[in-house]
Formats: sequence, structure tokens, C-alpha cells
Amino acid sequence: MPITPDTKNWTWVLERRCDECGFDPAAVSYRDVPGLIRANAAAWPAELARPDARDRPDEATWSPLEYGAHVRDVFRVFETRLRLMLAEDAPAFANWDQDATALDDDYAGQRPDVVADELVAAAATVAEAFAAVPDDLLDRTGLRSDGSAFTVDSLARYFVHDPVHHLHDVRR
Repeated sequence: MPITPDTKNWTWVLERRCDECGFDPAAVSYRDVPGLIRANAAAWPAELARPDARDRPDEATWSPLEYGAHVRDVFRVFETRLRLMLAEDAPAFANWDQDATALDDDYAGQRPDVVADELVAAAATVAEAFAAVPDDLLDRTGLRSDGSAFTVDSLARYFVHDPVHHLHDVRR
């Protein structure tokens, strides 16, 4: 069953603390991001091994499994976006409809153990990609389909909020 899509523009997480999950962009430097990714990924296998990993807490909220599959895909999408920013001048990112992906890829029907393994692997890849960026490339830019502009630095902090927030979601 589909969830009502979240239509918020989450770019505000670059300007102020997220009251829901506690993420504070002012307390996160670019060089913190790979470690945050790795720490976040390390927590997901236990969440996905829970007996209730397939259960939605209510009709409007994804299950831990669905959140885990989403986080895995966030890691993949942002690794692609980072590589695009490093390869091209001010690329425009393709729109990613995360809600359509959740339905099309049947997040709810995936195996939690497989999602856990894939999430950890995708996290390692994206963490390595962010860690490898030299300081002189942190100001390279990219554009989201809605026109939001990012530098490599701001993209990293914007991106890392998502898995942090969703781990908070499944632990509530």
C-alpha cells in the first residue's frame, strides 16, 4: 500500500537543526560525512533483523524494511550525483521519485537480510567517494531538478541528514 508522499523541501536542513532527529548541519563538517555514513550503515543490519522489520507502525509510515531499502537507494543515488558533480560542470540531477521507486521496486517485499547487505555495501561506496574528494573540489556545483543548487560540501551535509533521520524514524 502506498504512503502519502512527503512533498517537503528538505533543503532547510542545511540552515538549521532538525528538531525531529537532532541533526545539526552547523556541527557537521564535510570531512565528518564519511564517518557518519559508516556509523549509520553499521546500525541498519540490527534494525533490519528485528522480528517486526516488515511491519508498518501505522498506515502512513514505512516499515523498517522499507526505510532500509530507501536508505540503500539514497546511498546509491547520492554517490551517482557526487560523481556527476565531479565529472561535469554544474550538472542537473535527474529527478528521483522515491515514492514511485518504493512501489516499483517493492520495498516491502524485499528480504531484510539482502537489504542490510546491500545498504552496507552502498554506504561503503558512497563514504569512500565523499572521502576521496580533495578540498579544492568541494565548491563544485550541481542542480536538483527543482532548481536547488548544491556544492559538493552542501550536498554531503544535505545527503547525510537523510539516513540519520530515517534511522531515527525506525528507532522511534
